Amino acid sequence: MTIQAGYLRLLKEIQASTGVGIIFITHDFGIVAKMCDRVAVMYAGRIVETGDVRQIFNAPTHPYTQALIESVPKLEEKADRLRQIEGQPPVLYNLPSGCPFAPRCQRVTDRCREEYPDTNSAADGHTYNCWNPVLHE
Repeated sequence: MTIQAGYLRLLKEIQASTGVGIIFITHDFGIVAKMCDRVAVMYAGRIVETGDVRQIFNAPTHPYTQALIESVPKLEEKADRLRQIEGQPPVLYNLPSGCPFAPRCQRVTDRCREEYPDTNSAADGHTYNCWNPVLHE
């Protein structure tokens, strides 16, 4: 962890001094929160939600993004069991028609199984691909 922290600090310094953009590909939400301004969430090889890191963490719109965030343990809460996303990811060489997350989704409808959702806008620069998004007020 100390080596990782050193690398991340070095990358931040390089970014600040040169003004270059850095693309991180990771499953580590801690790195995303610390290092990134924007995030793109992918499922089965497709981007399903994009936005400002705070937008995504505080108000995820795609059910997969919401499930991912809910699966991260919270320091302030005691959990006997970690939350998981039920089911299995699809086989990438034989994706189902419609939304590939549909078999695992709590918000699934027939339309989800038949047709891949269009890209929609939730807020300034925040997009998602879902027929039944998690809407926040």
